[in-house]
Amino acid sequence: MSHTIRDKAKLLARVRRIRGQVEALERALEAGKECAEILHQIAAVRGATNGLMAEVLEEHVRTHIADPAITDAAERTKGADELIGVLRTYLK
Repeated sequence: MSHTIRDKAKLLARVRRIRGQVEALERALEAGKECAEILHQIAAVRGATNGLMAEVLEEHVRTHIADPAITDAAERTKGADELIGVLRTYLK
């Protein structure tokens, strides 16, 4: 079972909180709030998104790379390659 399925409720709750933060950012922009408030909202959204990314990345490593039950080198390499691809995209 994929870790995103196993942790689905927890991950969806985080996504919904992020959605709420993005909606608050949109309302602040529409209301013409001060730039400092807008910047704080952006930082909060970024932090929440980074937290979600870190959680999913950690579980990816534990499940698809570091799990001692993975005895097939090709499967472990696939997990590592997927992680490298995501990190390359994320760090652009």
